[in-house]
Amino acid sequence: MLSKVTATIEIYTLTPKSTFPGDLPSVNWQLVVEAPTAPAGIDSARIALSRSPYTLDYFASGGWAGRAPEVVRRLLIEWMESAGKIVGVGMESVGLRPDYLLKNDLREFQAVYENGGEIPYVLVRISTLLVRMPERRIVASISPEVQTVAAGTSFTDVIDAFDDALGRVLREIVVFTLVEGEKAYT
Repeated sequence: MLSKVTATIEIYTLTPKSTFPGDLPSVNWQLVVEAPTAPAGIDSARIALSRSPYTLDYFASGGWAGRAPEVVRRLLIEWMESAGKIVGVGMESVGLRPDYLLKNDLREFQAVYENGGEIPYVLVRISTLLVRMPERRIVASISPEVQTVAAGTSFTDVIDAFDDALGRVLREIVVFTLVEGEKAYT
């Protein structure tokens, strides 16, 4: 006899944005976005939360639609494409001959509940290196960090805060990549 499913886990995805500065350069080079590295606690499809600087836990009721670093990479590639300013961008597996590699380290990606508070803020920090190929020379680096306070206590409020914080960080990385890559390319 099969038992009834009594609990479901919601799977969440985040949304790519498409607003960029009007003076963003159009570039004539290709970019490969490598798989991001991440600490073991956030290199997961589980949605991380922290109640103290020394602990990491996970929400029981939901998960990401893939491991967090892969969700971030997919969105970063979609953002680069939606900017409409680059000839080619993708993962290593698509066979591009990159002029640049983008190496990302997902350092923070969790909801933080401080001092027993009920409303968290979401912390996102990504350390990024822009590497010129084929010489593998680092031409620029950036480490944007954003904290977004959730609008309320619901899980949807927390996901919205993740969407906002990650969106602001990825926007900064897209602008940085196109501007700094073009400076070093010419």
